[in-house]
Amino acid sequence: MTFEYMDELEVAVTDLRHDPDVRAVVLTASGNEHFSVGMDLKQLTSGAAARGGFEAVLDQRLRVLEMIEQLDKPVVVTMFGYCLGGGLELPLACHFRLAATEGARIGLPELDLGTVPAWGGTARLTRTVGRAQALDMILRARKIDGPTALAIGLVHELHPVAELKQRAVELAHELAAQPPIAVAGVLKAVVGAEHASLEDALRIEREAVRRCSGTADQREGMRAFLEKRRPNFEGR
Repeated sequence: MTFEYMDELEVAVTDLRHDPDVRAVVLTASGNEHFSVGMDLKQLTSGAAARGGFEAVLDQRLRVLEMIEQLDKPVVVTMFGYCLGGGLELPLACHFRLAATEGARIGLPELDLGTVPAWGGTARLTRTVGRAQALDMILRARKIDGPTALAIGLVHELHPVAELKQRAVELAHELAAQPPIAVAGVLKAVVGAEHASLEDALRIEREAVRRCSGTADQREGMRAFLEKRRPNFEGR
C-alpha cells in the first residue's frame, strides 16, 4: 500500500461518499494470489519526509480507514492470500469481511518488526474478536487461516478463492437492494454509536427511525409486505 495508493483510495472513498447512485461497495485486490501485506516499508523509509514525516503518513492512513468505516453505505471486502499488517487493518474498517476457504494468511505481525500495528489494528481487532483473541494474534504475531478467522468472528463468510470476488459482488447487490436511508441509519446506529452510552445509542437509533418515517421507501416496504412481493427501494 504505497503513498500513491493511499492518495487514490482517499479520493475514491470521498467520491463514493458523495455519489447517491452507489449503494454498496466492494473492496478487493487484483488477481487471486494476495490481498495485501500492507505498507511499502522501503518507500516509507526513503520517502516519508517528503510527505510531511512518519506521523503525517500515519495520519492519512488512519483518516482514510475511518472514512471507510463511517461510510453510510456498506463496504464488503475480500480477504485472500496474505492479509497482513495494513492488509488486515484495512479490512477491519470494512463492514463485511469475506475470506478465502484456502490459502489465506491473516495477521498483524508488526511485533516481528519491533513495532506495533499503527493503522488502528489493536483497537479494531479487539473490538471485533475480543481481548483474548486480539492479544493472542498480536503478541504472538500469529497468521491465521480463513476457517480460524471465521471461528473467532473476524470474518463473516468463507468461500473458495475462485468464487470469493463473485460472492462479494452478490452480497453487495443484496445490500444495495435495501432502502438506502434505512441502511445509512443502521450503519450510523451500529458503527457510529458503537462506543456511545446506551442512552446516546438509543437516541441515534430513534433519529434513524425518524429519518425513515414517511419516506417513499418506507411506504413501498409496507405495500410490498401487504402485497406479498419483494420491495423495490429507490432511495427516497
